[in-house]
Amino acid sequence: MVDFGFGLVPSSRMNLDLFDKEKYEELAEIEPDVRICMACGSCTAVCTAGKYTRTSLREAIEDIKNAKPEKALEMLRACQLCGKCSMVCPRGINTRHLILSITKVYSAK
Repeated sequence: MVDFGFGLVPSSRMNLDLFDKEKYEELAEIEPDVRICMACGSCTAVCTAGKYTRTSLREAIEDIKNAKPEKALEMLRACQLCGKCSMVCPRGINTRHLILSITKVYSAK
């Protein structure tokens, strides 16, 4: 076999059948702003914790939509709830409340 200097990586395929629509609707009922996030990344850009850890509200919301709530919760654990992200959000999302709501809904068994 010839070595071309690269290899195949494990599939990054997502099984969207695992997406829990009921939990997402529960989250949206508590915090409707989850639906209006446009994933611009402004929150991530100003995140103090993000400079030292892997935390991103934008990515956490995308992980939830891609049936990976455990990954989203792990990412949001580093959040210090300082509120910088709320100040820069172009949609005016109360990001602190959204983070707390995500944790409440997806940590419940």
